Amino acid sequence: MFPPTWAGSPFLHRPPTRPMVTMTRSKTFQAYLPSCHRTYSCIHCRAHLANHDELISKSFQGSQGRAYLFNSVVNVGCGPAEERVLLTGLHAVADIYCENCKTTLGWKYEHAFESSQKYKEGKFIIELAHMIKDNGWD
Repeated sequence: MFPPTWAGSPFLHRPPTRPMVTMTRSKTFQAYLPSCHRTYSCIHCRAHLANHDELISKSFQGSQGRAYLFNSVVNVGCGPAEERVLLTGLHAVADIYCENCKTTLGWKYEHAFESSQKYKEGKFIIELAHMIKDNGWD
């Protein structure tokens, strides 16, 4: 048998080299929504959160006032799910936060215990107090 081709390779014990790209802590977002669409952004750092086409309802109540229900969102992290009694009954929800500035924005419906509320599962609540309209709302 022949020894493995990597045996005695000069690359096995090379000292680490400097990276070719220097990383900075500038404000970059995970996702940018198209500028041709009306969007909602985080009021605190202006990270894009949702496209207007993903808006399901404006008739929701958050812990700090009015809130919107969205089908999908971007640049948002999700905490652990917990059971909460909301205005429409018992739900399993997870707080959501802006990935850029870490502000809590609302919650995600993980599970609805009432059959009439099942349509909310997998959807997102963002409170108006934490978002601003961007792009083409004239």
